[in-house]
Amino acid sequence: MADTPQASGFLARGGAWVVAQSVLMTAVVVSSVWFHGDGTRLPVIAVGAGLLVTGGYFGIAGVVVLGRNRTPFPQPREGSELVQRGIYAHVRHPLYTSVMLTSLGWALLWQSGPALLATLILIPFFHFKARREERWLRGQFPDYADYERTVPRFIPRIRCAPQAGQFQDFDFKEAGETKDDVKLDKTR
Repeated sequence: MADTPQASGFLARGGAWVVAQSVLMTAVVVSSVWFHGDGTRLPVIAVGAGLLVTGGYFGIAGVVVLGRNRTPFPQPREGSELVQRGIYAHVRHPLYTSVMLTSLGWALLWQSGPALLATLILIPFFHFKARREERWLRGQFPDYADYERTVPRFIPRIRCAPQAGQFQDFDFKEAGETKDDVKLDKTR
C-alpha cells in the first residue's frame, strides 16, 4: 500500500482493512445470537449494557465532529481537515473505540464466548489499522505528529484533581499567603 494520501482504488485506500473489519463485526453479532448464554448473569448483562451505551457515545460523538471528513477507509479523504476538537481532543480514534466497546458490550450482553473471542481479535486489529491510518495522516497533515504525541489513541486520559498538600500549581504570593500560613486539614 502506498503512503501517498491521494492513492485511489479500493485496495490502495485501505479497502482490505474495511472488509476485514466488516467480517469481524459481523462475527461478533452473528456468533452472539447463535451461541449465547442463558441470560441469568445480571451483573454481566449490566456491564455489557454500560459498555454498549459508552461505545455508542464515542461513536455518535465521533461521527458528529468528524462530519464530511468521515470515510470508511483508513486513508483520509483528499481535501479533508485534521479534526482535533470534541471527542477528538480526548482520543484520536473514537470510532474504533466505539466499535471495540460496543462489541465487548454486545458479547457480554448475550453472554457469548465466541462473540467475546471475535471482540478480542478486533482489539489488535484496530491497533494495527490505526497505525496504518496514522502513517497516512502524518503524510497528509503536518500537525498530526504533535497531535499524536498529546492525545491517546483509544482510551482517554483520566485527569484527577490534585490532592491536599500539592502546591505546584498554586502561587501563594498572588494569593497573599505563604505556605506556612496554610494549614492542611488531613482529616478530609
